[in-house]
Amino acid sequence: MTTEMICAGFGGQGVLTIGKFIAQASMKEGKNVSWLPSYGPEMRGGTANVSTVVSDEAIASPIVSFPDILVALNQPSIDKFAPMIRPGGILIYNTSMCPNGCKREDITQISAPMSDIANEIGNPMVLNMLAIGVIIGKTALIKYETIADDLTSYMKAKNPELLELNLKAIKRGIEIGKS
Repeated sequence: MTTEMICAGFGGQGVLTIGKFIAQASMKEGKNVSWLPSYGPEMRGGTANVSTVVSDEAIASPIVSFPDILVALNQPSIDKFAPMIRPGGILIYNTSMCPNGCKREDITQISAPMSDIANEIGNPMVLNMLAIGVIIGKTALIKYETIADDLTSYMKAKNPELLELNLKAIKRGIEIGKS
């Protein structure tokens, strides 16, 4: 089983972190992974994307040309990457920042006002964890317990006050992914 994913959005939305946490959790679960970030010089506000590959087998290349999953946090990301999704693939997108959506009918589309939900949860910075939850809920690519352990270890040192909000965002995303 090999899953190729691209996460894309504006710099500062946490798209690189989505790929990083998926890769780390997958590695802890014994899978082979690659993580290849790409971002403009402005970082915050510019475009950013990350290619993440998770596989039971050796990974020949970290480059993702035709993703199985696209997580798009803004409309320019859909416009750029949605045409490349493999037929039968999955598009997860943030309707708060993707007013035009995607017109493809040969893929599964999961949409939610993720920016608005992140604000409801209590912090716009949990947007990326909400997206991770949607990935888990739809694909079971990684286990919730693995990501929760990773996040707890990471947040204890960096932002312990945001840990509960992030875990809440992942759980909410899982609900969205399953529905």
